[in-house]
Amino acid sequence: MIEVREVRKHFGDVVAVRDISFRADSGQVTGLLGPNGAGKSTTLRMLYGLLTPDHGQVMVDGVDTMQDVLGAQSRLGVMTDNHGLYARLTAREHIHYFGRLHGMPEDQLAQRTDELIGLLDMHKIADRKAQGFSQGEKTKVSMAQALVHSPTNLILDEPTNGLDVMTTRVVRDVISALRDQQMTVLFSSHLMHEVAKLCDRIVIVSMGQVVAEGTTDDIRQAAGEADLEDAFVRLVEQVIPA
Repeated sequence: MIEVREVRKHFGDVVAVRDISFRADSGQVTGLLGPNGAGKSTTLRMLYGLLTPDHGQVMVDGVDTMQDVLGAQSRLGVMTDNHGLYARLTAREHIHYFGRLHGMPEDQLAQRTDELIGLLDMHKIADRKAQGFSQGEKTKVSMAQALVHSPTNLILDEPTNGLDVMTTRVVRDVISALRDQQMTVLFSSHLMHEVAKLCDRIVIVSMGQVVAEGTTDDIRQAAGEADLEDAFVRLVEQVIPA
C-alpha cells in the first residue's frame, strides 16, 4: 500500500505540489491523472525517493520514505517514461543487472528472469542487444526490471505510451494479473479509455492539488458527466484560473 499524506514540493517560488493526499491500496489499480504541469511527475518522483518532500509523508507498506528510503524502495518497482536501456546489453542482462542491484541470489535471479520473460512474452528478444529495440520491446524490458525483485508495489509512468495494440494488450494483462496477486499498482496515463478499463480508483490532480478521487462512476458523478474524459476536463477546469 502507498500512502501520500499532505505532501508539498516547491521549486524556488513555484509550488509544484500543494498538500496532496491519497492512498493506493493493495490488490487495486490506482490511476493518477492530470494535465501537463499538474504535479504528477513530481509526486511520483517523491514516491520512489528521487525527490524529498518539503512537507508531508510518503509511506510504502508503512515505511516512511524520508526515514528509510532504501527500505521503501525495496518494496517498490518503478517504471518511468524514460526507459534508459544500455544499447550493448541484452534484455536478459538488463533484468539480471537490476536483480543484482537488489541483492538477489544468482539462482533465484535466473529463475525469476525466466518467469518474467514468459510473463511479458519476451522470448524473441531475451538474448538480443537492446540497440534497435522498438518502443514496445523497451517497455517490456523496463517492466521486467521493475518487477524482478518481486515488489509489493508497482509505479508505472505512462506505461502504454507509444505502444502498438499487441504490446498494449500484454501490458494491460500483466497489470491485471498483478492486481489479482494483491499487488498495489499506481500508474499515470492520459488515455481515458485505458484508465476506465483498468483502474479500480482514480486520483485527478490539477495545479498541484487533488481535485477528485474515487471510482470511475464517482468521478463521472462528481462532474455531472456521462463520459470520463468530459468529467476529467470539467474537474480540471474548475481549479484553473480564468
